[in-house]
Amino acid sequence: MKVYNTTTLITENRDFKRILSYLDPVINTDSAILITGETGTGKEILADYIHRNSNRNNKPFIKVGLSSIPAELLESELFGYEKGAFTGATNEKKGLFELANEGSIFLDDIDDFPVCLQSKLLRVLESGELMRIGSEKPVFIDVRLITASKVNLKNLVDAGKFRADLYYRINVVPVNIPPLRERADDIPLLIDYFIQRYAGDRYITVSPEAMETLKSYVWPGNVRELKNVVKRLVLFCRSQITNEDLPKEIFEFNYKNEIINSCVKSLISRKISFREVVNCLEANLIKQTLEKFNGNKLAAAKFLSLPASTLNDKIKKYKLDIGKYICVNNHNNHEDLHEYVHEYFDK
Repeated sequence: MKVYNTTTLITENRDFKRILSYLDPVINTDSAILITGETGTGKEILADYIHRNSNRNNKPFIKVGLSSIPAELLESELFGYEKGAFTGATNEKKGLFELANEGSIFLDDIDDFPVCLQSKLLRVLESGELMRIGSEKPVFIDVRLITASKVNLKNLVDAGKFRADLYYRINVVPVNIPPLRERADDIPLLIDYFIQRYAGDRYITVSPEAMETLKSYVWPGNVRELKNVVKRLVLFCRSQITNEDLPKEIFEFNYKNEIINSCVKSLISRKISFREVVNCLEANLIKQTLEKFNGNKLAAAKFLSLPASTLNDKIKKYKLDIGKYICVNNHNNHEDLHEYVHEYFDK
């Protein structure tokens, strides 16, 4: 049985290893790093890896889940406040940036950062000093910034929902984590790791059939979903995990069935014609394939066994926005099919 070193990332995937090699020259610098990836891909784990392997590893590492902090409290949490700054401020309080001084701070879900505070964050990053609420005296800080986003921030910049100058300030070293469905070679390794983590002294194996089922599943919740599934399986399994032990949604999941069921629902509820059902199936299949290959039309055409020109014609026919897929997808591919079908037929 392999014993895992918890100071390293668990991966055998070529693309993920390429990411780690790409980060090697910058880990010991102060350059800001922006990590993008779908929910559950392990952005926080990568941020932790960066800090642990940097020359700041013996200094604080403060992790901030921005989406979990109410907007009205965010400024005081990040930058602190002085005694008497507002009702209830009975004592001074250091903000999270101060607590991270000489170390690193990880701002997760930076895409949820309020527009009204973005200019203040930019000033702190540019000047290396902050002003607590209610204070006129600057506090100097030395912090390495790591941020994470579940969407393509450039799209938010283009939509006017994220400051361009802040985007370029935090996007010095961009890193995109591939979803688990594109890292099938990591699935057995991760399953083995999580079994060891949650099984205690018990020795549990996975049957070859169950492993193939787990590898073929698309894991919309990525590594987080895999971890929770393995944790559940370990609780109820005696010595070997088989197909009979797997959750129903994993064992029975099938892209084609999901697409067909969505289009049949539209046929029943909207009373569309047979030809429209065929168009529905085709449009959904192309949409899913573009998502799978991150908007790469050549890869999608090859996967669908279509000439590239034919795929282009069909993309135009169904008015599919390629730009929508050339970004980090924040939706479970199989959950929004029915919604997309209705959207398509409302055009």
